[in-house]
Amino acid sequence: MSHAVTAAPDKPLVVLNQRTIWLIFGALMASMFLSSLDQTIVGTAMPTIVGELNGVEHQGWVITAYILAIAIAMPLYGKFGDLYGRRWPFLVAVGLFVVASVGGGMAQTFESLVAWRAVQGLGGGGLMILSQAIIADIIPASDRGKYMGPMGALFGISAVAGPLLGGWLTEGPGWRWTFWINVPIGIAAWFIAYFALKLPSHRTTRPTDWGGILTMALGTTGIVLLTSWESLGNDGYDWSDPMLLGLLVGTAVMVGLFVFIENRVSEPLIPLRLFKNPTFTITTLIGLVLGMGMFSAMAMLPTFLQMSAGTGVTESGLLMLPMMAGVMLTSIASGFAISKTGRYKMYPVVGLVITIAGMIWLTRLEGGMSLWLFGAMIFVLGAGMGLIMQTIVLAVQNSVDPHELGTATSSNNFFREIGAAVGTAAFTTVFTSRLSDNLEGVFGGLPEGAAPAGGGSGLTPAIVDQLPEPLRSGVIDAFAESLAPAFWYLVPLVAVGLVLALFLKEIKLSGEAGMVARGEAVMEGKETDILDR
Repeated sequence: MSHAVTAAPDKPLVVLNQRTIWLIFGALMASMFLSSLDQTIVGTAMPTIVGELNGVEHQGWVITAYILAIAIAMPLYGKFGDLYGRRWPFLVAVGLFVVASVGGGMAQTFESLVAWRAVQGLGGGGLMILSQAIIADIIPASDRGKYMGPMGALFGISAVAGPLLGGWLTEGPGWRWTFWINVPIGIAAWFIAYFALKLPSHRTTRPTDWGGILTMALGTTGIVLLTSWESLGNDGYDWSDPMLLGLLVGTAVMVGLFVFIENRVSEPLIPLRLFKNPTFTITTLIGLVLGMGMFSAMAMLPTFLQMSAGTGVTESGLLMLPMMAGVMLTSIASGFAISKTGRYKMYPVVGLVITIAGMIWLTRLEGGMSLWLFGAMIFVLGAGMGLIMQTIVLAVQNSVDPHELGTATSSNNFFREIGAAVGTAAFTTVFTSRLSDNLEGVFGGLPEGAAPAGGGSGLTPAIVDQLPEPLRSGVIDAFAESLAPAFWYLVPLVAVGLVLALFLKEIKLSGEAGMVARGEAVMEGKETDILDR
């Protein structure tokens, strides 16, 4: 289905040559790194942050708020990018991210920190989704694997560079610099994008789907609040609680209204007809279950290393390097292999098998374990994820109308981020519930003044290290025994993704870039294939 959008008559066609693509690709890589880095940079700093701001029981919200905001923002950027062009939405996203980083660095309460993380996510969602869509605009699917591979490796680098940098900053100038560091990088990224992203703008007579936007945002928020109910400080799922019942009913109503609206408006935010496309449906469901497992695992591993394995903050970041190596190795290798052979189905299948093996292995985590063994565990997990993430995005983009590249890409990523938000919330709820019980067993019965101030809610790595025996060993074991069994909850989810991947249909990769297919650009020979040079 084509859309009533036209390039501005005063704008000439974009010439996609070697120089143009190199500039655009560089700008996108810088901006994507900024966004993906912030999903993990607070990981190693989190025990210190929540300890200082007295939010241990609710620590999952520092990550969940960011991921939730990304999920809400993604469909907006995808749709508006298709309708109006991607340049200005991209610049707005970078600006939002920088402003929110300033706010996060100045936060004095746990609640204000969570709020600024949400604003940060509103910018981060645009950086991630628009980058993927712009790559599809300028690179044919048949060559895109060579570019998507490095982009996937970028996520792997940020997954480890984030905890490493977060640890170094926390032990050095302080955890607030995990936010302040984004400001100069973000300003530089904004200027690079301003001069490099010379993309066409559009005009459209299509109405904005305000009803879909509102119901999507409220429904998504309700889903995450429901999965985070216990971590919000409530005593379990007491269905006689009118607030819980109201939230459940309200969420169901919003989801129902969203489906109703999207089936009737002329320009839906997330066109439900996309689900008639088997490739879109299968890859979206794979992304959903992978998001639930992937982000949950990455979020809590630095905490385990600090609290249970006895490593320092910076050292815990360094010990995540094997995961980065695994993601980079398989992401780059599979990207080049896909471009060479045109075949892509096998990579998510193999990747999901490896990911399941890695998660099963992580259920053997224990306090004081060999750090070489831990590195092997997360290398396997990273190797599996590197085969999946960018491959399913490529499959989606190759299977839809070029006019809907942004909408399809953002919709696919939206469900992955929903999975990440729900998975992280549910995983941390299981973890913190177990941890509270285990810590109560450690500190229960101690005479007044013998336990740390605030009990378990104020624990930081430094406080744990200063505890006398046997309290110190008791706390270390409590963290390990709370985290390791929780990985069993993720294994069935990833197994569902594996079954779905077996039904993925392989479609011949297109040899035409999205902007060329829409008549917005012309390709200058074969010089755009810069990664071959």
